[in-house]
Amino acid sequence: MKKTILILTTLLLTSTISAQFVARMQVKENIEGICDDKNVFALFPIDGQEEAICPASDEMILKRLNEEVTFLNDNSKYKDKGLIGLIINCKGKVVKCKMDNKTKNKELDKQIETVFNSLGVWKAGKLNGKNVDSSRLFSFTIKKGKFSFD
Repeated sequence: MKKTILILTTLLLTSTISAQFVARMQVKENIEGICDDKNVFALFPIDGQEEAICPASDEMILKRLNEEVTFLNDNSKYKDKGLIGLIINCKGKVVKCKMDNKTKNKELDKQIETVFNSLGVWKAGKLNGKNVDSSRLFSFTIKKGKFSFD
């Protein structure tokens, strides 16, 4: 009896250890262009998961933010932080782009969203080799009127 319990416990622990952590978002609104609103994932760079990949590098995104966000041209000493969230569908299209942690200025938020909405077609996120809808977050800081990623 003790051997049976030991074997069952070992099997249970082994199967639990190999389980994959997957974070699924709860979508509370209709998002046009999403492939499956019940399966939108926050993917992590671990076994079986691949985050959606932007066609522009982080350096290129920062360059565009620093050049195209005109609010900062008139506010060269501006200091702030923010977080922008994107949902990329299974085909690589950004279907939602919204400031999650807004800055102190609505016009600035709008200009940041415009840049992220214009980055082009992404490589869709993958879960176990299959393209899925996924989310990406970009946290940034603005110091002396210039963007940097956190």
